[in-house]
Amino acid sequence: MLGWGEIAVFVTAAIAIIPLAGWMGAATEEIAVVAGPSLGGLLNATFGNATELIIAIIALRAGLVDVVKASITGSIIGNLLLVMGFAMLLGGLRFKEQSFQPTAARLNASVMNLAVIALLLPTAVQATSSGIEEKTLQTLSVAVAVVLIVVYGLTLLFSMKTHSYLYDMGAAEIAIAESESGEEHKPNLLLWMAVLLGVTLLVAIESEFLVGSLEVATEGLGLTSLFTGVILLPIIGNAAEHATAVTVAMKDKMDLSVAVAVGSSMQIALFVAPLLVIVGWIIGQPMDLNFNPFELVAVAVAVLITNSISSDGKSNWLEGTLLLAAYAILGLAFFFHPVLELVNLG
Repeated sequence: MLGWGEIAVFVTAAIAIIPLAGWMGAATEEIAVVAGPSLGGLLNATFGNATELIIAIIALRAGLVDVVKASITGSIIGNLLLVMGFAMLLGGLRFKEQSFQPTAARLNASVMNLAVIALLLPTAVQATSSGIEEKTLQTLSVAVAVVLIVVYGLTLLFSMKTHSYLYDMGAAEIAIAESESGEEHKPNLLLWMAVLLGVTLLVAIESEFLVGSLEVATEGLGLTSLFTGVILLPIIGNAAEHATAVTVAMKDKMDLSVAVAVGSSMQIALFVAPLLVIVGWIIGQPMDLNFNPFELVAVAVAVLITNSISSDGKSNWLEGTLLLAAYAILGLAFFFHPVLELVNLG
């Protein structure tokens, strides 16, 4: 309205989304307390990445398919390397060594390996086939998306019902955190539902501003759509989860911190990405799972080093530093990626 230009709109919309994402997370957690463990876990799983999903759907509707794909891979990389890295670093500086459930960590590692395979295969089909039709690739992507959503549903059943005892530590830590004040916590369900609906609407409005100014603003800032999608948008959308994971790690609740970081990555790979493929197919903005090969390399690297570090169920500040170093190297590579392409062409 003030005519400040696209860059100002982009920056202010990005800043506005961060506290809104925090309110969305807080509302979901408060409703989960009233709803009980099973329904509460499902609500947290559903709304955990709602901010990123809203931004992605609006970008998809605007035809920014490459940006949406980049934001998917960026969210996975950001949660595994940036969020867990900061959590392990800052938690490790306060406590010499921290522990978390190794069994759950190994199960999560297996699920993330499946996610990498699912994202890799459509790209491999495209790369190894001559003259494959776009429609065929789209059909393959929708079929893979359905399989991933089914797997996601089974992981929820596993973690909240049949093998919930493996994940009880996180729930116990939440209960301890809530009871530290010594008062019984009874949230107002109607109030928090109204907050959740209102904040979701505001996130959608701000996302419209963000996506509408994205191309002009990033060009003005000298950034590529690849770097914006992989680095900037995930940081904006995941800010609330970043803060939660780091805060609980500094209280020596590493189980909960790892659950937040890895759980968010799993949700992006098994639910958000497949859902976007199906939504794009429905609204006439086809999005397949044929990713930029460099994005897939980055995801594979992130999953590999995270699985390697988390497999023993223990963490320290050096392991956190290693994760952050990996994220910094990948971020630099994405920033200079177009330059490397130009050099190769030359």
